[in-house]
Amino acid sequence: MKNRKSPLIGATNTFEQSLTKPREEKHVLRLYIAGKSGRSILAISNLKKICKEYLKNNYELEIIDLFQFPDLAQVEQIIAAPTLIKESPLPLRRIIGDMSNTEKVLSGLNLK
Repeated sequence: MKNRKSPLIGATNTFEQSLTKPREEKHVLRLYIAGKSGRSILAISNLKKICKEYLKNNYELEIIDLFQFPDLAQVEQIIAAPTLIKESPLPLRRIIGDMSNTEKVLSGLNLK
């Protein structure tokens, strides 16, 4: 009889290693804007800069123009634009404005 290593041992070792490594959850962000206004353009630019610097490649950013999808304003309860919604990781957070206050955005994303 050959001495074979059980595949369960390898799977168990992999599982145990994954528990010891901190898992970074991807940030899922939605930025609601109102057309191509100056505040919308500024919010997009500021947010992309913040994401690139602080989140590296660990984020998904969706930009939604409420002029093109006006029904989403009611569905998502958007009362002002630009509004950033952090979907993940929880808790869900909303940040309103042009994202020029980096400290406020970082705090809202729980990156401080």
